[in-house]
Amino acid sequence: MLLFVVMFLYVFAAERNVKRKVAPPNIQFIGDNTLFITHENVSKLLIQNYGGASNVTKEALVLNELEASLNANPMIKSAEVFLGVNGEFSVKIKQKKPIARVIGEESYYIDSEGRYMPLSNNFSERVPIVTGVVSKKHLELVFKIADVVENEEFLKKNVVGIEQMKNKMFRLKLRQCNFIVQLGSLDYLEKKINNLKVFYTKALKDKTLNKYSIVNLQFENQVVCTKV
Repeated sequence: MLLFVVMFLYVFAAERNVKRKVAPPNIQFIGDNTLFITHENVSKLLIQNYGGASNVTKEALVLNELEASLNANPMIKSAEVFLGVNGEFSVKIKQKKPIARVIGEESYYIDSEGRYMPLSNNFSERVPIVTGVVSKKHLELVFKIADVVENEEFLKKNVVGIEQMKNKMFRLKLRQCNFIVQLGSLDYLEKKINNLKVFYTKALKDKTLNKYSIVNLQFENQVVCTKV
């Protein structure tokens, strides 16, 4: 009899728990506080898939499907959905991080993993502007130089523009400098960047930065400058 009572109470509690209504979602953004996608945007995604989720029972809620729908959003890097025993519903969102912004026939960001990221109506990130011959389907080369700019202190501070030419050569535009940096191909990139840093430091000390129109780094062991 005792065993029967225990089993009955267990089944009753389990059935009641399954049919419990899910609470309104608690949406948390992990990492950077900059909101390219807002709480309202996430709520709308949830509504599109499960009516906001709070209108359904725990039994009907499929967490994997909700996570997949959130991860499909091009603003979101990763999403995790949790459901507590009392119906508490939590969503943790990690947004993509843009490192460059392409401007052309179509404008968009390139994220920290080299992928397409749309512009946001909520916030505009200050990152280097990419122009020239750029295809959303082929961002590998642009990402390579943009990633170096993002992670190299001197470049992150000074580079404001990246231009990709038809022949897959690159040019850079520096902050508060009138000259164009002819980077050329991305071969020997580390050496070219070191040459640029040495030139920039000396020219800044000599107060001659504004005397040049082109700084050419395409030659492996030297910097060739064209005066204004």
